[in-house]
Amino acid sequence: MRTFRTVLEQRIWERRLTLEEFVEKAELYAREHREPGTLGLRHLQRLVAGRRSAGEPLGQMKASTARLLESMLDTPVEELLSAPMERGSAATPAGVAVHPGLEGAFEWLDGAADWASGFAAAKVGAALKLADIGALQGRRSRRNAVGRRQVVDAVRQYYGTPDTFAIRGRGLDVRTSVVTRSEWNDLRLPLEPDRERLTLSQRVRVTTLLDEDCAEAAVQRLVMTAALGVRFANLPLYRLVEIDVSAGGIGGTVDVANFVEYALTMDLLETELADALASGSGALYPLRDKYLPDVEAVLDTGRRVCAGGVLSLVAIARPADPFRGAADYALIVQTRSHQVVNAAGKLAVIPKGFHQPLTDPRADVRIGATLRRELEEELFGRGDVDATAGDTRAAAPMHPGRWSAPMRWLEDEPGRMRMECTGFGLNLVSGNYEFATLVVIEDEEFWPRFGGQLEANWEASGLTLYSSLDSELITDLVQQEAWSNEGLFALLQGLRRLREIGGSRVSLPSFELSGL
Repeated sequence: MRTFRTVLEQRIWERRLTLEEFVEKAELYAREHREPGTLGLRHLQRLVAGRRSAGEPLGQMKASTARLLESMLDTPVEELLSAPMERGSAATPAGVAVHPGLEGAFEWLDGAADWASGFAAAKVGAALKLADIGALQGRRSRRNAVGRRQVVDAVRQYYGTPDTFAIRGRGLDVRTSVVTRSEWNDLRLPLEPDRERLTLSQRVRVTTLLDEDCAEAAVQRLVMTAALGVRFANLPLYRLVEIDVSAGGIGGTVDVANFVEYALTMDLLETELADALASGSGALYPLRDKYLPDVEAVLDTGRRVCAGGVLSLVAIARPADPFRGAADYALIVQTRSHQVVNAAGKLAVIPKGFHQPLTDPRADVRIGATLRRELEEELFGRGDVDATAGDTRAAAPMHPGRWSAPMRWLEDEPGRMRMECTGFGLNLVSGNYEFATLVVIEDEEFWPRFGGQLEANWEASGLTLYSSLDSELITDLVQQEAWSNEGLFALLQGLRRLREIGGSRVSLPSFELSGL
């Protein structure tokens, strides 16, 4: 039996490619998917060996090259550069434990399902031994092929409500799965300390108890996570208890929960729905029936795990250009990578992140704090604020002394950047709360200085720029079926606000809210 030095070498051999052929495919893939990473033959030879030619460790790989390999092979680069496990070794708890983040998931699942310690790891390991990777990849592809309209129609039918966020305009009729209210729209709310009054109120936690069906669904989530290289880290999340949002400010209370409790309960509703729609099996949603059975349960955030997201349309002022045309805003849209837990493979605005603390749970509760952190992480290249990459060692990761050059320049003078909350809603797909925001970089000097440095992190498989003057392309964009519902909600709310304030830099489609 052939012995491979790295998983990368094994993957190339399994595709019956020579190293030269793989380099050619990487070059073609980078062009087609607009990936900036490059891969030469000598570099690849070192990577598959796992060492330099003289035997020294490889050292740090360029982020763009790492993303290129991760996107091509749908596997974290850390796994690609590691030695392959022997066949069947993943069947043991020790084998499963090498997947980052799963240890905490096993411990939580044992408690929630009332299993003996180590039983969850053993079940996942046994399932991994029998797993058909091709079948799992096929299942994920079928989920991704489910269109947004199918999802919206399904949840509207399940909950018996047409009152979700929707827009209509000339040639436009777009619906989302986000439940909102009139006072939660048209906010135009600057994200400033005196307008953000969310508070942390840590409550006594009650252990979630899972029945047999719910526990088995959680096991299958962990099997797919480990088998397909999805990043999983048991980090703290803010959990919404009460909310009071209006044009006057953001109020309410949150407490802190663990990501694993959300990922193995409420977040399973998205994949259950996609699987049912992809298979055409009809309206059979046992997990939804238990976790989020009616609109009352959706609105009663204090009695369930209600995690949240902060999503932003980013609009960057650009000067006139002889090739591009008149002065405009660059609008950035991402395609989510297959390594993320939810909305994998879908379109979204960027940044898109969980509302969660880093090191200061009380101060980090502000939506503006999460948004600044996500800008640093997802666009400005700050890998040290990505908590999924490992333990956070900095006491104050978002201290001004640690800001990236783009963030420092934006904060140097008032008026260079506008940050607003444009809307709030609850997503019927997962029960999540969604803060739609808009970031407008007003000073057009930013683009010549830093435009070439903007680069998505591992959460995106690609970025696309749209001009705020290109009404035709943006009209087509908002109608695409590949959108995640929360991403489209944030995009539409941002476009509505940008149309009001953008002046001559914008020529955006006109539309009105409907269904509210």
